[in-house]
Amino acid sequence: MAISGIITLVTDFGLRDPYVGMMKGVILSINRGAQLVDVSHQVGAGSILQAASFVREAFVFFPRGTVHLAVVDPGVGGARRPIALEAGGHYFVGPDNGIFWPVIHDFDGGKIVHLTESTYFLKEPSFTFHGREIFAPVAAHLSMGVELQKLGPLITDPCKLRLPVAYEKDDALFGQIIRVDNFGNLITNIHGDRLKRYVEASQPVVEVGRLTIRGLSRVYSDLEEGQPLVLINSSNWLEIAVNMGRAAEYIGLAQEEIVGTVVKVTKAVKAI
Repeated sequence: MAISGIITLVTDFGLRDPYVGMMKGVILSINRGAQLVDVSHQVGAGSILQAASFVREAFVFFPRGTVHLAVVDPGVGGARRPIALEAGGHYFVGPDNGIFWPVIHDFDGGKIVHLTESTYFLKEPSFTFHGREIFAPVAAHLSMGVELQKLGPLITDPCKLRLPVAYEKDDALFGQIIRVDNFGNLITNIHGDRLKRYVEASQPVVEVGRLTIRGLSRVYSDLEEGQPLVLINSSNWLEIAVNMGRAAEYIGLAQEEIVGTVVKVTKAVKAI
């Protein structure tokens, strides 16, 4: 597979500390021509599920042969394996804790290796910063064309991640809020394709917390400023928003209750 020379980064490190910069320094020391793209460093601390969703959502917008480095690693230094994989025409590097499970699940047939070849690590890696000393250098070597199989033995038992899945019951579709974005919009795990039969004949009714919204909007400005709405966002997921406002504050739930809150979609009942 041809390489793109691009390396993306997803971490929970934030930007206050020097950790992200250290990883970039390691990469550029190995491959000075690497193009580094920050997808996000604001993943919730230790939130493997959120990181997995960011990786899965973002990687398809990059050229084939891109290396995706993801480090949300609460088990660093423990029993979990460091891995690299090839799937969907891309490379991925990080811990084997489920962070790449959505990619592995959706792009079956990829190759996964356990990173054991220390030639491609920094010398004398620490126990607590594999992002800098294992994953960053491996990503750099992959971006220069090092073959995946040279990094360690193939494995067939990657760690799976239990993903919240939307389901139908009693003629209603149930999902949940999986994250709140920077604008306060509520992103759900209800895919646009699942909504088809709820919007073909009539507008759906969406219930979340103490809020009920009737009808599906096309854009945020379909409603007046300050009004709540639901739409299918740019990644094809059902999203709850407030025009020029923050749905996370409008919804009537405490902040810590929002993620995981049930979202119910039903068909509108036509008046006789």
